[in-house]
Amino acid sequence: MKQLLYISSSTPGHTPADLPRILEQSRHNNAIDGITGLLWSDGRRFLQVLEGPDESVTAAFSRIGADPRHRAIVVLSDRTVTEREFGGWGMALRNAGEGAPEFDQRVRALLSEASPQVAGTFLGLIEARSAA
Repeated sequence: MKQLLYISSSTPGHTPADLPRILEQSRHNNAIDGITGLLWSDGRRFLQVLEGPDESVTAAFSRIGADPRHRAIVVLSDRTVTEREFGGWGMALRNAGEGAPEFDQRVRALLSEASPQVAGTFLGLIEARSAA
């Protein structure tokens, strides 16, 4: 099973209001393709881990690369895993009215079974945002 971790930036002109549409589209595509993972976004950056059948993850990442809402896509990790670290599709989307501490707590819970490398990458962004 393939696990791919990447970070990207939102293309100028796309706003946090686009995130619910991204969430809906991703959940639909990933359910069909047998992909699980986690998407974290602060409205400007996206950090996502995808895991599932090699060909499905590769195809999903190709769609992401062709999506005009993303730019500066950098693969942080591309590895084989023996079992899923994200057993259910988890999308971390900060809901209207939800404070940063509550949002960060939800992301930490989703990372409880993740490898130290994957968890550390997400937690690093959370800590950087908290320090800002």
